[in-house]
Amino acid sequence: MTQARLSPTLNLRLTAMQLPEARVQAAAGHFTSNQQLLLHPGEASEMLVQLENTGNRLLQLNLWVESNCPSSWYLLSTEGRDLAPGQRMEATIRFRPPGDFFENQRALLPEEQLVLDYQCRVCADCVEAGTGRRQTETQTFGLYLRPRSLYPNFLPILYREVDFISRFLKIFEQAFEPAARAMDVMWAHLDPLTAPEALLGFLGHWVAWPIDRRWELMRQRRLIRHALEIYRWRGTRRGLRFYLHLYTDLPLDDDRPESDKRICIQETFHRGLTIGEARLGQDSALGGGTPYHFIVRLRPEFPQQVDEALVRLIIEQEKPAFCTYDLYIEERV
Repeated sequence: MTQARLSPTLNLRLTAMQLPEARVQAAAGHFTSNQQLLLHPGEASEMLVQLENTGNRLLQLNLWVESNCPSSWYLLSTEGRDLAPGQRMEATIRFRPPGDFFENQRALLPEEQLVLDYQCRVCADCVEAGTGRRQTETQTFGLYLRPRSLYPNFLPILYREVDFISRFLKIFEQAFEPAARAMDVMWAHLDPLTAPEALLGFLGHWVAWPIDRRWELMRQRRLIRHALEIYRWRGTRRGLRFYLHLYTDLPLDDDRPESDKRICIQETFHRGLTIGEARLGQDSALGGGTPYHFIVRLRPEFPQQVDEALVRLIIEQEKPAFCTYDLYIEERV
């Protein structure tokens, strides 16, 4: 209630930062556009309060909010309590309803009535310095709590202006939208690098790749993604080097000679014992030799980068059964 004054010196105005798109009617009356504030669960909305001193004396202000919505939903922020003559001051009422408002069990009880429309009143009480004269200004605005909806955006503007239609379509949106969103991100569920961990077993079975718990999760994802490429080059130097690259993170070094690569795989070829051509002690030996033999040298950046047992397991899986090998892990000095 505003006290009667011959010359009121306090001017109070409200500006809503988020207006309802649909036409809503509060239970206690209808408000103008700048007196309607739209709220969404879990999101912040603000009402801007503008105060102006039109008199020629300093005003000492006391500002507060009265509302039938829970007090935990809003917070009043002011710039101070003194308003100089001819100056303006702004205050902000920040609203944030709980994100689970519509999922709360209390809202679903049959004996409870779900309230979506609220009223707020901003009260400003001022005392004029020097004279002690008091003035009180109030402004009332409506709060309209609505779920954020997508489907009304596909309707003509004429239908979007009806609040009931938006709330009615929200029923269908809540039923169908989760399935539609799941289809939009289905590609991410089929990519081992982005799929949920629970799906890795299925994706690994899809490409016949066993899940080994000794591997880190990210390495398992990379191995499943490149499983077909590993199969394609199994039994070759290229396939073994690529597999070791996925495990150790050592570079492939395609532009370096074989002896300088950090994953070095050198093959030893000779014809063995050939009568008339073999030279004993140089390219052949009595009692057998090492045909189909290769040497693997790894040059990690730090000692813990490579697990020798897992490296040997990889080599055993990738090499032909008749081949032998030597493994050397050369630590950098």
